[in-house]
Amino acid sequence: MKKVAFYTLGCKLNYSETSTISRTFEEKGYQKVEFTDRPDIFIINTCSVTENADKKCRKVVKEARAISPDAYVAIIGCYAQLKPKEISEIPGVDAVLGAAEKFRLVELLDGFVRPTSPTVYASEIETVETFNTSYSLHDRTRTFLKVQDGCDYSCTFCTIPLARGSSRSDSIANLVGHANEIVAAGVKEIVLTGVNTGDFGLRQGIRHERFIDLIRALDAVAVERFRISSIEPNLLSDDIIDFVSQSKRFVPHFHIPLQSGSNAILKLMRRRYQRELYASRVAKIKAVMPHCCIGVDVIVGFPGETHVHFLETYQFLNELDISYLHVFTYSERANTVASTLPGAVSMRERNERSRMLHILSDKKRRAFYEKNLNQSFTVLFENDVEDGKMHGFTENYIRVAAHYDPLLINETKKVVLTGINERGCVEVEEEVTMINVQ
Repeated sequence: MKKVAFYTLGCKLNYSETSTISRTFEEKGYQKVEFTDRPDIFIINTCSVTENADKKCRKVVKEARAISPDAYVAIIGCYAQLKPKEISEIPGVDAVLGAAEKFRLVELLDGFVRPTSPTVYASEIETVETFNTSYSLHDRTRTFLKVQDGCDYSCTFCTIPLARGSSRSDSIANLVGHANEIVAAGVKEIVLTGVNTGDFGLRQGIRHERFIDLIRALDAVAVERFRISSIEPNLLSDDIIDFVSQSKRFVPHFHIPLQSGSNAILKLMRRRYQRELYASRVAKIKAVMPHCCIGVDVIVGFPGETHVHFLETYQFLNELDISYLHVFTYSERANTVASTLPGAVSMRERNERSRMLHILSDKKRRAFYEKNLNQSFTVLFENDVEDGKMHGFTENYIRVAAHYDPLLINETKKVVLTGINERGCVEVEEEVTMINVQ
């Protein structure tokens, strides 16, 4: 029995796909092991959102070779689709598989005998039309369920349409079936994920269903929680917000990409909204769910972003009732319109703007915690133990650390948030234990 190990870089979508591919290996008789257990095969699922992600892939290959010098190393994922030849030239790589081929790994590389030169299977992205259902299982307490893949948008900074192809989705019937399978495995929280999740419903370029219809159908599944991973502001409609506010299963947490608080920069990015629409979405959410957690993606240092443009973004975010930021420092990507635009921002300035927004994010998170003090929430504890403490999240995405108790893993527990300590953590006093929210 050959041993196979997996390593995933990037987003929740990649994690769901890695988990699905790993189950295919196990069904074929391979033994799944940890990365450090001297496996016979390494499967590395890559991301290519930033230049740093490409460098991480190279480092993981080097580590794999150090652990198991004679193992077979295969690279899949977005980086593999975008730059298969470049990856094939990385020392130690045996095979590269693109978007259309990665789910056929076992079939295409049958036997996993190391070749004299790297093998490349990468079709043109225009030919990728199939939707491959994926979900993570047994990797962590929460499960990531892929409901949509690809993107038809043309944001000037993004390589994802080049790496994953056009927008396409599973059917509602199939997804409800998979959600029931996940629940039967004992999972308490399912996270809906995709490249452009709110664009759910397209198959072969024709819209058959809508995202609101999907979440209405899933609401009948007997799971404790559903969470929506990320959704574009122009696709986050009133009916979706209103439904979540009344649902007993969909939790009050939205992650909504903004990218810039300057309308001029949003136009350069070819985003499909302006800041006024974004602000209206936040206001609508808070009107019906005051305790809702709202996360924001923002890019700093986009070409043409002057100091004035950045201050527009900073002030816009400072005034919004949001909970935290995911800050991305712009990096040039080949074959994107943004890489050809004038007005490049120096790396020093990009890093300084990133630093300022990270500080703002910390302030926003603390303010969000303060607003939720003296209220009752439910924590789902995960098998995530560090320094003798386990962690979990409330329904509105407040991270909790508690003294380790194996009986609480994958269980929900009611807590009351009672105070914030000197480390910026909310503390809650319970009959059983003291819990810190981080």
